[in-house]
Amino acid sequence: MKPDCLILRFGEMMLKGKNRKKFEHSVMIQIRMVFSSFPDVRYIPEFGRVYVVLGDTDYVLAAKALERVFGLASWSPAYHADMELAAIQRAALGIMEALPKRPATFKVTARRVNKQFPHDSQEINHLVGGYVLQAMPGLQVDVRSPEVELRVEIREDRVLLYCDVIEGIGGFPSGTSGKALLMLSGGIDSPVAGWMAMRKGLTLEAIHFHSYPYTSERAKEKVISLAHQLAGYTDVLKLHLVSFTDVQTSIHQAYKDDLLVTLIRRAMYRIAERIAEREGLGALVTGESLGQVASQTLPSLHAIGQVVSLPLLQPLMMMDKQEIIGVAEKIGTFPISILPYEDCCSLFLPPSPSTNPNLRLVEKLEESMEFLQALIDKAVLETETIEIVHGQLKQESIAHLF
Repeated sequence: MKPDCLILRFGEMMLKGKNRKKFEHSVMIQIRMVFSSFPDVRYIPEFGRVYVVLGDTDYVLAAKALERVFGLASWSPAYHADMELAAIQRAALGIMEALPKRPATFKVTARRVNKQFPHDSQEINHLVGGYVLQAMPGLQVDVRSPEVELRVEIREDRVLLYCDVIEGIGGFPSGTSGKALLMLSGGIDSPVAGWMAMRKGLTLEAIHFHSYPYTSERAKEKVISLAHQLAGYTDVLKLHLVSFTDVQTSIHQAYKDDLLVTLIRRAMYRIAERIAEREGLGALVTGESLGQVASQTLPSLHAIGQVVSLPLLQPLMMMDKQEIIGVAEKIGTFPISILPYEDCCSLFLPPSPSTNPNLRLVEKLEESMEFLQALIDKAVLETETIEIVHGQLKQESIAHLF
């Protein structure tokens, strides 16, 4: 017995008052996007929810597609029945008999919107529950804590029955919170930070720094694969690829001691902000987690963050590594992130990077690097951009980037 309908419920957007319609419109665009390969589906919107009639669409594939819809609080696989008691009773029994494991207890919860239906909610509970009890010996009713709650909704023009309420990924619909630039490395953290930013309604572009030939072509391919995975949640993601070799090697030639990481990160932030402002993006998103490495202590975060004026959004700041890995596994970036191709952040590391950088000393060192501003300007100017569409790469070839 396969569901012929999905009931999708919206989440936090319902708190948005006069902006609710705008948010619902955005989430509908996303729902239509993830179901675009299913031509048979039909949409019936109602206040706070939408019914997706599946037609000949494969339920399993449709359910999988919902994992890419931000703003979805929960959803239920549901079954239609004719607008008459006998049909509802037969459908209820079919659902109960088709459960993977036969429950010991259940209850029926009816909701009658169509007041023309001849039985009220309490009567439906008794009439449907009694029918199921009679056909399934040993099954008992538990109104307080049933193993299965069979819900019956008598709508104006349809009857729906369902048991499961499955949690959606929540958040806000894509693009309802503005635009930001994700600093995307090849590691585990930054893709998760990007996903969490998108979940809160941000439209993201991404920036990646490479230091070819010190970093390999495969390291860059790995980042492009991560961008593809993230694009699966918004359909399109623009990726800016910065050749960082001259900036990084020049700083390293001028200074090799414990503040090197701080100097490198400040240069990256400066370039990222320039790209963000050029593209009209309102914030930088990074994957820092407090205390995880030397550049993510409180003094280091302060010294590095001083160079930009755009808001810095750091969704992972208070998360443990295992929590971050859990999200990475859930969104499908973890198997890509652990591929053994290191990015430029791991190059030229001093034996003991400072965890408490002196900001005045850092600024003094930068003042002595007369080459720095020109190299940052050059890196911004020569940044290459590719547009990644879920499932394909719009640009004919990326070979010239390597």
